[in-house]
Amino acid sequence: MRIWYDACTGKHMRYGVAIAKHLRKAGHEVILTTRKHPDTLALARVLGEKPLVVGKYSPASLSARLEESASRMLKFSKMFSDNLPDVAISHQSVELCRTAFGLGIPIILTADTPHALAVNKLTIPLANTVVISEAIPKNFFRRFGASSVTQFKGVDEVAWVKNAKPLKRKSRKPLILIRQMETRAAYALGKDDDTAKAAQKLGSLGKVQFVSRYDRTGKDLNGRDGFVDTVEATASADLVVSVGGTISREAALQGVPSITISEMGRTYVNEYLAEKGFPLFMVKPSQILGYAKKYLGKRFDVRHKLAEFEDPAELVGRIAVRLAK
Repeated sequence: MRIWYDACTGKHMRYGVAIAKHLRKAGHEVILTTRKHPDTLALARVLGEKPLVVGKYSPASLSARLEESASRMLKFSKMFSDNLPDVAISHQSVELCRTAFGLGIPIILTADTPHALAVNKLTIPLANTVVISEAIPKNFFRRFGASSVTQFKGVDEVAWVKNAKPLKRKSRKPLILIRQMETRAAYALGKDDDTAKAAQKLGSLGKVQFVSRYDRTGKDLNGRDGFVDTVEATASADLVVSVGGTISREAALQGVPSITISEMGRTYVNEYLAEKGFPLFMVKPSQILGYAKKYLGKRFDVRHKLAEFEDPAELVGRIAVRLAK
């Protein structure tokens, strides 16, 4: 089979590479595409991948987003019109969905962001099947027109954190990792970003590493300029603070205390992990310092809990093989 995966962000790249490993092991060809983005190409290099680069991340305005999206679709159409992939897979890439639907290519989507209303409207109705955590009610994505929903035990991040190893650290000071809010995402426009304030508050408790979404300055724990591998970084951290996205779950799944500080952090998947006993805490900005003092450096042994979860990348691979027949 020929399988197409389009990665629009760093998380998509990680997920796509995890899925590709399962499919390649079974003898299938994977065409991995991406766009120029602050995370995608740097992460691809770290993961040993050389994706085809089609278009770029263009969040300057609504018209810029629309025009770049249309441009990517036209390029994809020309790439695949004479040699269609058997299946298209993505974590809700709008351009993959609209291109694959137009060319009659079956679509598999993974999804875990209920508050991404625009993306949900543009992708979910076009998918042949949507693969989601059991934390998310099936009916939620059916409201957006999902025709088939498959659930798995666990969360998406299980696919790439199960074998993560911490980096060696020179400093013995507690390491606090703070991930900037994705302020340019459609669902975050107009919302306050409390992460910079959190960095100031927590500086007295240890070494703070602020992971910017867009401004690639500074070095990671290995001395690399302008890019931080969040899986390596969370495995090495003593505390992780974010507004509640991927990095919070990457940390909690590795037993590292993770604090989320916005209403966007109260997602189905975050609440699910907290209920399962993983160290993920959803708090108000005013509570950050208290929770940080309480949990800083208290690593939790969650290995047995993690082992009970399914690998969603393996599941997606099986569905792709079945869908292509």
